[in-house]
Amino acid sequence: MEDTEIIELFWQRRPEALEQAGRKYGKLCTRVAKNILSSPEDAEECVNDAYLTLWNTIPPERPKALGAYITTLVRNASLSRYRAMRSKKRGGGQTEAALDELSECLAGSSDVARDFEAKALRQEIDRFLFTLSKDDRIIFLYRYWMLLSAPEIAEKFGWSTSKIGSSLYRTRSKLKAHLTKEEWI
Repeated sequence: MEDTEIIELFWQRRPEALEQAGRKYGKLCTRVAKNILSSPEDAEECVNDAYLTLWNTIPPERPKALGAYITTLVRNASLSRYRAMRSKKRGGGQTEAALDELSECLAGSSDVARDFEAKALRQEIDRFLFTLSKDDRIIFLYRYWMLLSAPEIAEKFGWSTSKIGSSLYRTRSKLKAHLTKEEWI
């Protein structure tokens, strides 16, 4: 079923909208949540929370890309749970590894304008991403947005893990240079 048809089911408040969204995007949502949380139970709960948010936000929202919208909801729910769990105990996994890899490119901020700066930084990173080739941009987003591991990305592209690692390293280097040039770091 096409996204526009699923969204129309949400607008009609028909319960099969959730079933269709789950059928089309359930595996992707679960993978995103598991990559962040490393716990199947927590991942399932975050996916269900995202479905509830999806039900409650459509309408009034009418997303242009349902897949991007729902994976963003799952990612946000999973990161919130990850932060809550991390505040109780330190953990490892893909989330920690991905955040560590990017830490050298991003400067910390603790002043009152942090939210404004974070939004401006996101916009700057978006501008940077559009300077990359399509493959490099997709690899970067798979790693740092969807938090897939290098072997998972390599499997999707049919490339070696070392080639993915090299691409990510070059992209991080370019990002660091770009942010330095734009005086973010």
